[in-house]
Amino acid sequence: MSTISIRLSEKEDLLVRNYAKMHCLSVSDLIRTSVIEKIEDEIDLKHFDEALANMKKTYSLDDVKKELGL
Repeated sequence: MSTISIRLSEKEDLLVRNYAKMHCLSVSDLIRTSVIEKIEDEIDLKHFDEALANMKKTYSLDDVKKELGL
């Protein structure tokens, strides 16, 4: 396990600490989870953009219902 340090202003520090406390998290858990989620969201968006670019045709909900006889 490694350690990463960040510098925060007093206002940012208070905001982070209060948010973590409000959600019953340690500051470390809050920051770790937030950073990992941010990275995962960016990866998901990249994959979505790639899939959308490779899509040849899209269908509306009405088209799908009609095709399935619903």
